[in-house]
Amino acid sequence: MLEKLKNDVFRANLDLVEKGLVIHTWGNASGRDKDSGFIVIKPSGLSYDFMKPDDMVVIDPEGKVVEGRYKSSIDATTHLLLYRTYESLGGVVHTHSSYATSWAQAGRGIPPFGTTHADHFYGEVPCTRILTKKETEHDYEINTGKIIIEKLGAVDPLTVPSVLVNGHGPFCWGTDAENAVYNAVVLEEIARMAFYTVLLGKTEPISQFLLDKHFKRKHGSDAYYGQGKSE
Repeated sequence: MLEKLKNDVFRANLDLVEKGLVIHTWGNASGRDKDSGFIVIKPSGLSYDFMKPDDMVVIDPEGKVVEGRYKSSIDATTHLLLYRTYESLGGVVHTHSSYATSWAQAGRGIPPFGTTHADHFYGEVPCTRILTKKETEHDYEINTGKIIIEKLGAVDPLTVPSVLVNGHGPFCWGTDAENAVYNAVVLEEIARMAFYTVLLGKTEPISQFLLDKHFKRKHGSDAYYGQGKSE
């Protein structure tokens, strides 16, 4: 079942390790089959060193295991809520990458300090509020998803493809699992640049017109970056 998606999600999980975003078992990637609505996700706590495509877990939109011999990732409920809320998402990634997690632990969003940021995120990478004691003790993973959605508000999630969960770490997404990993890599590099920017004393973001220019020349109907579509 969903063999191609299993392979894609397996590869996405390994990419998190290879690109330095995950150590040990500190992360997960998932992908959604838009025809069936089923999600393929990494098993909970399984070592990347021994993982195989067949180890990926297929779950339905309610989180029930449809295929697989392992439990799904502990963060599966968060992934599922994001998929249910945003139809455009085809992949979700969670990491504890060093720089992005540092901003999350500080409870700070990442301002758009320069055009590198603006090429990929249309504005600040937001940071959620802290979960309450009650939200932490009951339905923790679903409440994690809820505060991500609460923070995004009416924003198109593909224009801001990452949110920092306060005290926890980043969740990133994209059109598929590979694209979600790409966005997680971009986030970590932007978080690193922003860290040093603040260290050097800059606190103000770039102008809105420069942010608009750099984002819109790569994204949207008027984008002109790259080679364009084939005739």
